[in-house]
Amino acid sequence: MARIAVIGAGMGAMAAAARLAVAGHRVTVYERTDTYGGAVRRLERDGFAFDTGPGLLPLPAVYRDLFVKTGREPLEECVELVQVDPSSHHMFADGTRVSLPNASRAGVVAALEAALGAEPARRWGDFLVRAREAWDRTRRPLLEEPLWPNWRTLAEREPYPAVPHKKLLRTRRAGTLAEVGAWELRDPRLTALLESHALAYGLDPRRTPASAAVLPYMEHAFGLWYVRGGMRELARAVYERCLARRVEFVFGAEVVRIVEKDGRAAGVGFRDGVVAGADHVVAGVDHHRLGFLAEHRLYDDGDVRPEVSGEWAPPGRFGVLLALRGPREPDAPHRTVVHTPGREAELDFLTVGTDTPASPTVTVLRPDDPALRPDAEHESVVVSAVVPSDAQWGEGDLDERYADLVVEAAERALPGLRERVLWREVYTPDQADEETGAEFGGVPAPSLAGGGTGFLRPANVTALPGLYRVGGWSHPGGGLPHAGMSGALVAGLIVEGPEFRGSQ
Repeated sequence: MARIAVIGAGMGAMAAAARLAVAGHRVTVYERTDTYGGAVRRLERDGFAFDTGPGLLPLPAVYRDLFVKTGREPLEECVELVQVDPSSHHMFADGTRVSLPNASRAGVVAALEAALGAEPARRWGDFLVRAREAWDRTRRPLLEEPLWPNWRTLAEREPYPAVPHKKLLRTRRAGTLAEVGAWELRDPRLTALLESHALAYGLDPRRTPASAAVLPYMEHAFGLWYVRGGMRELARAVYERCLARRVEFVFGAEVVRIVEKDGRAAGVGFRDGVVAGADHVVAGVDHHRLGFLAEHRLYDDGDVRPEVSGEWAPPGRFGVLLALRGPREPDAPHRTVVHTPGREAELDFLTVGTDTPASPTVTVLRPDDPALRPDAEHESVVVSAVVPSDAQWGEGDLDERYADLVVEAAERALPGLRERVLWREVYTPDQADEETGAEFGGVPAPSLAGGGTGFLRPANVTALPGLYRVGGWSHPGGGLPHAGMSGALVAGLIVEGPEFRGSQ
């Protein structure tokens, strides 16, 4: 039985902790804040409740597997999963609307045909066939296996089978998501639909590899799910599973260094000088903080390094939490994406730091959940947009000015929205930084093949023996399913050793 010290109580860290405890190890989680869940948080006020982090769960099989492997009660006995249908309602800049059914490729194509016409729908259906091929090629190496030692194969080889495109007597193939939209979809509404999946993680489609086609494919193939009571209930269930497996949690315990002895990680040290010894250390923190904690170099020659990508301040999420008077309409979609009419301005704001765009792409979440509102005559709504996390949030009136823009965009989906507002809370990347410890409150994206090293995450193992990375800032990247898989990979590497090759 080994002693395992886990830094942070995020979803990936707790997933690793539960699996390691089941394997017979003594696991202690040290969390600098007073609660668990990482970015999966909840704000409550006056009988209203809001998810301040992820609002929906893709690929729930990852957490089903966690609960099967760590106890008798399956996930569905610990939380109530609700399939969201339609999975999303889209409002495009030209006024076109379309509702996309959940987990049905044929249904999505049929909905697009009714809204956009037969030819655009056919092109989207053909695109999904190619996206599935990219998914089949990358699913195991980028989700289910530790990062390959020859990871450059993933970085340099584009798995998306792009259609040949003739331009100026030359034949080219799409290498970015934007080129897939322009050359293969050839409809600004389909392009907006495609790019919104990358934009949700702050990825600029003009630079994002074509392999990001797997993001809409995952949603169409595996669906989106909501956890009744809010996504915080999923974090609670994972935390309680850890407790049931006798994982110890110490809250208010900020780790300030990783203790090294005889050339390997040997524990963690705290601000008051106390040291907790360990045989293995699992760090569920972003690469900036991990670099401050460890004196030893964390990367061998040839490793994926975050600085190679230039990702010092990844985009963050800006949320406006709205307490509304008046009931929710029975047929209101759970999720509405309101697409910006100014694509280039939005992308430049996000990636270059230009002035605030006139209208951002916003996601409106309206769960039909009595647990989130004081009574049937009120409604809780979360409106969010992706923003540059290193903007001057919290200074002057930037927060409120941008919140006004977000609410104005959301009003396209909810006419009369501003007249219904009882009060609102603004949630900025600065607040996410304070709660999660992630530099600037940035949101990590899932790892993607192609596009060079900037779209992969560092391996779960480090150059310091006994120290492991877990969570969205490590392989296989950000998002709830990826966090859960990072926990499975780290547990496998500790239990089985470096020969571990992932689930079979």
